[in-house]
Amino acid sequence: MLADVVLGIQHGDEAKGKVTHYLSKNKDYTHVLRFNGGCNAGHTIYHEGRKFVTHHIPAGVFYGIKSIIGPGCVISPKHFFEEVKELQEAGIQLHGKLFIAKNAHVITENHLVEEKMESKIGTTRRGNGPAYRDKYARKGIRASEVSALNSYMIDLYEEFHNDKTIKVLCEGAQGFGLDVDWGDYPYVTSSHCGLGSVFLNAVDPRWLRDVWGVAKIYETYVGAKSFEPDEPVFQALRDLGEEYGATTGRPRQCNWLNLNELQKSITLNSVNKLVINKMDVVRELGQFKLYHDEKLVDLEGEKEMCDYITAQLPNNIEIFFSEDKNRI
Repeated sequence: MLADVVLGIQHGDEAKGKVTHYLSKNKDYTHVLRFNGGCNAGHTIYHEGRKFVTHHIPAGVFYGIKSIIGPGCVISPKHFFEEVKELQEAGIQLHGKLFIAKNAHVITENHLVEEKMESKIGTTRRGNGPAYRDKYARKGIRASEVSALNSYMIDLYEEFHNDKTIKVLCEGAQGFGLDVDWGDYPYVTSSHCGLGSVFLNAVDPRWLRDVWGVAKIYETYVGAKSFEPDEPVFQALRDLGEEYGATTGRPRQCNWLNLNELQKSITLNSVNKLVINKMDVVRELGQFKLYHDEKLVDLEGEKEMCDYITAQLPNNIEIFFSEDKNRI
């Protein structure tokens, strides 16, 4: 039995979907498990030359791997079926490959109506916050109670804890900088985005093998707080990096990489494989900057930047500097 985990370790939008898609193709997994969040998260995936944006559905379906939306997630039936239709029309076979944990909770129309009035945090207004609130208030609705979802139901304990060999890739949503406990509260999401959340989805901690932390060479954030310095370079960075939300289309605020926050995320989530995306963007921008120990460090070039980051991180971490949006 083994479990690998893909985590965002900034503020979301780090290209976790790309990494999950890559690992699904190149590793021998029996399952891909989405373990947190809901349709507020958009994973952009390029499959066989076509762009897909998934919200609920794990990336394993693109390679025929049994894919499960876990109990740590909240489900919007409306958005779920829209996504199912889109993938099926594109020729992605979902029958017998896509499931929902019967104890996952449901986003209702009332949750959607309520969150449409939210403005202080800057959420995607997809109903996640109210759904998680009702879950913990013990008045939520579980997926098993929605008849339209019956054919997708699965018991994760029975699925994972039997005599079969299980190799599960756990796909995270959002990023650790948005974790409800460890993020910049209250500008956080409503679920746990870190490694600990995985084990609440019937995954035995003793199965853990690799934790893939995914980041960008710069940082982005979507929400109500002020994150981007008032400098023209960040508009150029946003355009070069195509930094507009996969779910809402909103422009993402941009800033330089915060190395101390990256180190914190790596430590608290036991990351042993680190993917840093979009090196090609800063190369084209021609600026190689990061924050370290509350100082802005201006480096001479791409190699110097990679060397600087590598020198500050533990020696036991394998680092991949990625520049193509479609591949590691």
